[in-house]
Amino acid sequence: MNKLIIFALLSLIISGCSSAPSVSKGAIEKGKASYYADKYHGRMTASGEVFNQQAWSAAHKTLGFGSRVRVTNISNNKSVIVTINDRGPFIRGRIIDLSKKAFSQIASVKQGVIDVTVEQLD
Repeated sequence: MNKLIIFALLSLIISGCSSAPSVSKGAIEKGKASYYADKYHGRMTASGEVFNQQAWSAAHKTLGFGSRVRVTNISNNKSVIVTINDRGPFIRGRIIDLSKKAFSQIASVKQGVIDVTVEQLD
């Protein structure tokens, strides 16, 4: 009985320690966006899809695979709609990694990292 109580308490404590932010439908998350390096083209994503630099896709830490989001460049107000099919980015301060095609629609790839908002659409 004591083991069960201890296990339940530890489970509650651990579940409360999650540091990954979550985004609910319509919510807007602000942060930095980057794009995938070319070496990832053709590799498997976390969702099981093959990554394609020319697709309208992105990686996010917590949004479900298949979620569609609007990513808006804060500096020029250009936006693109992408589908989440991978996990990441795993660099502090970055909230989304875009395919090169998606990134190039809202900024020059020479910039590398930009400030964005991410709005979940569905």
